[in-house]
Parts: sequence; structure tokens; C-alpha cells
Amino acid sequence: MAKPNYSFAKRQRDLAKEQKKEEKLQRKKATAEEEAAAALNPDTEGEVATDEAEAPKDQAPDA
Repeated sequence: MAKPNYSFAKRQRDLAKEQKKEEKLQRKKATAEEEAAAALNPDTEGEVATDEAEAPKDQAPDA
């Protein structure tokens, strides 16, 4: 029976922890950038510019 390689398992845990930490940092950075962009354009937040109000979608074709 082979003995377990604890140092390999520890290295794998450390690599997974480091990768998770990096992903979390990237998510925080993306969130901060979105908030900064929203702060620069406060009047456009929550509004969607569309032409749907001018032209109704359900028009019957002229056949």
C-alpha cells in the first residue's frame, strides 16, 4: 500500500485557494468599475433608450 502524499494535497489546496482569491479580486474590481461608470453617468442609470414607444410591435401586415 502506498502512503499518502500530504505535501501534494497541500499544494493543490494552496493553488485552489490562490485561484479563488484571484477570482474574487477580479469580481471586486469589475464591480468597482461598474459603480464608477454609474457615478459618471447618473442620469442614464436605469433608463433604456428604445424606439418601442413610438412604433407599436403588433401591426398586422397589409395582405
